Amino acid sequence: MTLIDQLPPTADPDALYEAFSSWATESGITLYPAQEEALIEVVSGANVILSTPTGSGKSLVAAGAHFAALAADQVTFYTAPIKALVSEKFFDLCKLFGTENVGMLTGDASVNPDAPIICCTAEVLASIALRDGRNADVGQVVMDEFHFYAEPDRGWAWQIPLLELPQAQFLLMSATLGDVTRFEADLTRRTGRPTTVVRSSTRPVPLSYEYVTTQMTETLTELLETHQAPVYIVHFTQAAAVERAQALMSINMSTRAEKDAIAALIGNFRFTTKFGRNLSRLVRHGIGVHHAGMLPKYRRLVERLAQAGLLKVICGTDTLGVGVNVPIRTVLFTALAKYDGTRVRVLRAREFHQIAGRAGRAGFDTAGLVVAQAPEHVIENEKALAKAGDDPKKRRKVVRKKAPEGFVNWSDLTYEKLIGADPEPLTSRFRVTHAMLLSVIARPGNAFDAMRHLLEDNHETRPAQLRHIRRAIAIYRSLLDGGIVERLPEPDAEGRIVRLTVDLQSDFALNQPLSTFALASFDLLDPDSPSYALDMLSVVESTLDDPRQILAAQQNKARGEAVQQMKADGVEYEDRMERLQDVTYPKPLEELLFHAFGLYRTSHPWVGDHPLSPKSVVRDMYERAMTFSEFTSHYELARAEGIVLRYLAGAYKTLDHTVPEDLKSEDLQDLIAWLGELVRQVDSSLLDEWEELANPQEETAGQAAERADHVKPVTSNARAFRVLVRNAMFRRVELAALEKFGELAELDSSSGWDADAWADAMDDYWDEYDDLGTGPDARGPKLLQIEEEPEHGLWKVRQVFADPADDHDWGISAEVDLAASDEEGRAVVRVTAVGHL
Repeated sequence: MTLIDQLPPTADPDALYEAFSSWATESGITLYPAQEEALIEVVSGANVILSTPTGSGKSLVAAGAHFAALAADQVTFYTAPIKALVSEKFFDLCKLFGTENVGMLTGDASVNPDAPIICCTAEVLASIALRDGRNADVGQVVMDEFHFYAEPDRGWAWQIPLLELPQAQFLLMSATLGDVTRFEADLTRRTGRPTTVVRSSTRPVPLSYEYVTTQMTETLTELLETHQAPVYIVHFTQAAAVERAQALMSINMSTRAEKDAIAALIGNFRFTTKFGRNLSRLVRHGIGVHHAGMLPKYRRLVERLAQAGLLKVICGTDTLGVGVNVPIRTVLFTALAKYDGTRVRVLRAREFHQIAGRAGRAGFDTAGLVVAQAPEHVIENEKALAKAGDDPKKRRKVVRKKAPEGFVNWSDLTYEKLIGADPEPLTSRFRVTHAMLLSVIARPGNAFDAMRHLLEDNHETRPAQLRHIRRAIAIYRSLLDGGIVERLPEPDAEGRIVRLTVDLQSDFALNQPLSTFALASFDLLDPDSPSYALDMLSVVESTLDDPRQILAAQQNKARGEAVQQMKADGVEYEDRMERLQDVTYPKPLEELLFHAFGLYRTSHPWVGDHPLSPKSVVRDMYERAMTFSEFTSHYELARAEGIVLRYLAGAYKTLDHTVPEDLKSEDLQDLIAWLGELVRQVDSSLLDEWEELANPQEETAGQAAERADHVKPVTSNARAFRVLVRNAMFRRVELAALEKFGELAELDSSSGWDADAWADAMDDYWDEYDDLGTGPDARGPKLLQIEEEPEHGLWKVRQVFADPADDHDWGISAEVDLAASDEEGRAVVRVTAVGHL
């Protein structure tokens, strides 16, 4: 029985509570006291601030809030900090309330946007609140993970709805809110509703705490022997998590039967990357790895194995906290200090409780355990003192290890303090942007009064408010000078005294603020240029968020190659270091794009809120004719595969939807098809969910897992497969031109072509020609001949060399194995000859 079937005929609080609690009982759910208190307040129309521990059923209270809003015929919004959690909640609510009653807005996807229940990111709701204010059709707001209010870059989006939606009822939820007295008074003042704070320090699954001075392997062995698994080992870098997992392979984690069960659950799951093959070895031993840099399919596999109780240990980072349902009995901290991007510091109370709260999950455990390791040098000293025994002379002779340079110390006292500390008060992160002013000016009514309210009645200190006021005045003057807004001699019919002279609907995009600049820039490119498709791609890439880890890896690679070249050229050390400062990651069309951006900004000043950033990630991969694995290997990004894939998926979506159909040349269509297929073959989930959201289907966890593991044969997309074949062949041309015969031998080891064979073949070519072209013309479809022989399960291909005389009488002959290609998710090419046609 779904929850929607339980709606009472009226919105009477008693009837609502009775209907919801009856549904919970029939579903086998026993409400905790904090849940009962929160639900009573919600159905009575009060604002509720729900601060209860992880695993205490806050999601059920949220469902009750949506239930009450539906009964009152109100539109209710659920917000969360990340798109993945919004999407997950969307599907959960579809099961409870029916697909016709639930919609989703994330910027990337818009599904059933007129539904009475909307799942969205906080930024989307903030945009609605700024655009419509108290006139917005928002009757209720449920804000999950509300501690993100204090996030430096994104916290503004959590504050704006509180300021601009006085008509709404609010349910603010988090396990780590701290003192919320300010919010309690502020919400009551703004909304005119009573505001109730529901707190509970009582966890459904109680926690105990330990501080240990034993080596990690000893600590872990004891936890396993005392049945405290699954253990989540918390690290503060992805590299440390992977290294720890590999170091634990010496411990026998699982029985033969458990290993067989792991293998059965893994089944035919495809570990298609270098990191994936390493992960396969780890999980089969009973050890998981979990961090944000992994491919989504690998993270989900680890979660499924953990939920099945088959992983004894998971090595991960401190990013586990948001929206991941992994049963963990013990959380083991490897340290109580972290590098936060600026400095190394002791964990804040909120950070500690957010991670520690993952220990002990309702329905799995009766108790949870949180363990903290002492610093490594302290453990070594304790070990040395223990070896010396009680003899004072021996103990005095022990040479104590010192802490590493720059080490931020923690101890058992630090641990006790963190355990007892309340989360720090949430800090306001309000900010003023062009988009804010434009949205407010576009509203009916007096924009100056609306902005005065925003700027003087927010949660900032008075000095901060004055800074925001000065910035707002500067932005307004720039809009006025640019002719974007104009003052009216008299108020218009809707009470405006200033108005926009542009249409915001066409100029504002939730998912890509610079998409309109990209559209304008396409006209600057020459459709007849051989590099047209790649230049279109570069325009799009310049508007995407920077994938910092990828760009840093590209810069490191470029600088390494530059140093080698300068050494070979005899450049002195000081000169090398000076020249090296100018070496960065590739930025195609940089001069053209920045000039165009400067001109565009004069008439669209709000784009200044979103910096243009020329870069070449997809283009670099395409020009080098690399596979996903080759790219991540080349730039040593194995631990950041998930970041690379998310960037590629975002680029594909933007290319597919931003570039008008009439501007998509044949080459660009090939490129888009190639990129989409590459993403699908590596991990289809990022595109499958995006493309299937419009028709959400109820499915079991097992069906979802099976769908996630299933990938369409790579040969089924004929256009994309031809590009994959073309890239595979051209990769060989590029390596041959650079005389990288060792890499060619790695590519063609199964064909019997070793480095010497390649060198001999190319020596004959160099005897005739002194150059081998690798430019846009050289990689075009005209120089690739394909003879399809599907009845034999293969294609015969010939990649013609672009020689300087245009004789086109040399090339590489090969066969493409179709079955093997489908098995491996890439074009499997076997070279048969290199030489004259």
